[in-house]
Amino acid sequence: MYLKQVIISLRPGQWIKNFFVFAALIFARKFTDLAAIEKALAAFALFCLVSSGVYLINDVIDYEKDKRHPVKKNRPIASGKISRGLALALAVVLIILSVSLSYVVSRELSFVILAYALLNLFYSLYLKNVVILDVICIAVGFVLRVIAGAMAVGVIFSSWLLLCTFFLTLFLAIGKRKNELMVLGNAEQRAVLGGYSLELLNQMNAVVLPSTLITYALYTFSSWHSQWLILTVPVVLYGLFRYLYIVDKKRVSDNGPSDDLFYDRPLQLTVTVWILIVLAVLLYAK
Repeated sequence: MYLKQVIISLRPGQWIKNFFVFAALIFARKFTDLAAIEKALAAFALFCLVSSGVYLINDVIDYEKDKRHPVKKNRPIASGKISRGLALALAVVLIILSVSLSYVVSRELSFVILAYALLNLFYSLYLKNVVILDVICIAVGFVLRVIAGAMAVGVIFSSWLLLCTFFLTLFLAIGKRKNELMVLGNAEQRAVLGGYSLELLNQMNAVVLPSTLITYALYTFSSWHSQWLILTVPVVLYGLFRYLYIVDKKRVSDNGPSDDLFYDRPLQLTVTVWILIVLAVLLYAK
C-alpha cells in the first residue's frame, strides 16, 4: 500500500510529456535504427526519473497549498500518506541517478537533463509565481526534452522544430492557466493566478496560437525529408482548435493537457492520425 502511494507521487501519468524526447528520432528517420531507438528509450526513461524527482520536490514545496486544493489535497504527500522527508530524499536520489546515468548515454544529454532539473527547481521555488515567466518556463522544459532526444540519438535538431515545440507547449500551458482561473477563480491555491485574467490569457493565445501553426507549417514546408509533411497541417489545426474547445467547456481542475489527451477521444484520434500520416510520409514520400 505504501509502495503504491510512492508510485502515485511519481506521477507516471505525466510521463506522457516525455514522449517529446522521440521527436528527433522520428523526424530524423532514425526509427528503424535499433541503436538510435535504444538511446532514445534510455533518454525517455531518464527524463521520467528526473521529472518524477521534480514533481516530488514541487509537491513538498506546495504542501500547504495542495492541502487546500479541491483535487491536489488527495495526493499522497498533501494528504500525509507519504512524509515530506521521504519524498525529498527520493527526489534527490532520482535526480542524481538520472544525471549520472545520462552521462553514459551522452555527455551532452547529461548537461540537458541537469539544465532541466535546475530549471524546474527554480520554477518550483520562484518562477512558477511570476506571471508570464511561469508558462514560458514550462515551454522551455519541453524544448529541452526535444534537444535531449536529439543529443541522445546524435542528430542535429531543427530550429523550426524547437520553435514549434516552444509555441505549442506555451499554448497548452496558457490553456491550463485559463482552466485553473475559470475553475478555481482565485489565487489561494496557485499564487500566480492573481496576476492573470481571462482577457489577458485570451490575448496571449491570440499571439501564440497562430505562431504555433505558422512555425509548424514552415517546419513541414522546409523539411529536408519531404514537403508532403505539410499534409499534417490541417490535422494539427484541428487538434489546436479541439484543445481550445476542451478548455472552454471544462469545469474541473485536473492535470491539464495530459488528462485531456487521456480522456478526450477526438483528441486521441487526432494525435493518432497525425502520427500515421507522419510515419507514412517519412517512410514512403520523397
